[in-house]
Amino acid sequence: MEHLVEHMRLSHHSAHEPRCGVCGKHCRSIDALRDHLGFGSVLPKAGCASVFTARGCQLCLAVFPSSGTLRAHRAACQLSSAPTQSQLTRSMSRMGIQGGGHGGAVALGCKMVGGGSDGTLDVCARVCLIDEHENILYDSFVKPLIPVAHYRYEMTGIRPEHLRVSAATVKLARKRVEDFLLNGEDPWKIRTARGNARILVGHGLDHDLDGLGMDYPAYLKRDTATYPPLMKTSSRLMSNSLKFLTKSCLGYEIQNGGHQHPYDDCVAAMRLYKRMRALRHGLKGEVKGCAGPAPASVAEAFPAWRQRELERMSPEELLRMSKPDYRCWCLDDV
Repeated sequence: MEHLVEHMRLSHHSAHEPRCGVCGKHCRSIDALRDHLGFGSVLPKAGCASVFTARGCQLCLAVFPSSGTLRAHRAACQLSSAPTQSQLTRSMSRMGIQGGGHGGAVALGCKMVGGGSDGTLDVCARVCLIDEHENILYDSFVKPLIPVAHYRYEMTGIRPEHLRVSAATVKLARKRVEDFLLNGEDPWKIRTARGNARILVGHGLDHDLDGLGMDYPAYLKRDTATYPPLMKTSSRLMSNSLKFLTKSCLGYEIQNGGHQHPYDDCVAAMRLYKRMRALRHGLKGEVKGCAGPAPASVAEAFPAWRQRELERMSPEELLRMSKPDYRCWCLDDV
């Protein structure tokens, strides 16, 4: 049993991890669960793969009791692409945001052009902010602070005239985004207490925030590029692209060539966040929902002075004590 205790001490297994709906195996990420179920893996678990092929959803990876319930589920699980720019609904009022506790969540997306002598320096030239209902809160071109060497028109659709006529200054764009995020709270207050401040969702948020020259507390950021269950299987050191996550988890494609509006990225990131937030984790015999935040250290969950007591516990009891090494997004909706 001492080996099992040591394994639990190092693995951070918990009810929050992606699990196989057939055998109950804990996986470090959704990609690892896909490998287990036979998505391109050369060594899937045969029993689980066969059951999943017959009764499993390839997007959320849930396993259903019958093919009929699976068909009914697919209609809601597979999403359609975001509306085109001509169909977008604008909501420029703060009161337009509705969401779960506190101030809800907003998603940020930026498009970059190339600055510097060779055009390799990313410079923010367009910013978009949406609410949980995919309404645009703020959308503007941004005047770069340095000369633009490459507009990357094939992808961004941005021309020089866009940044001269209707573009906001970086300072103004930053102020507008901050106003929506703070939601009336003082900037210094949200460093320690959320209050009415809003959760910020995005993909590669640090890159976008750097482009605007702003910062936001880490505990209020929900980045689909660094959320452990959405990362690649290799020790969670590599991020999946937003294009891949949208196709594999939501069932539609983005960034397929042509001009890319940051609204599409915002919608994809927000939908991924809401799908992960809506998950309900729990063990048998427990009330649905999630436990509190992760402990400060491994020793806090499995202290060495309790070694003998821990060795007498069952695997189910040890799992109940174990905490993940990240904060599960389902806690945002509790």
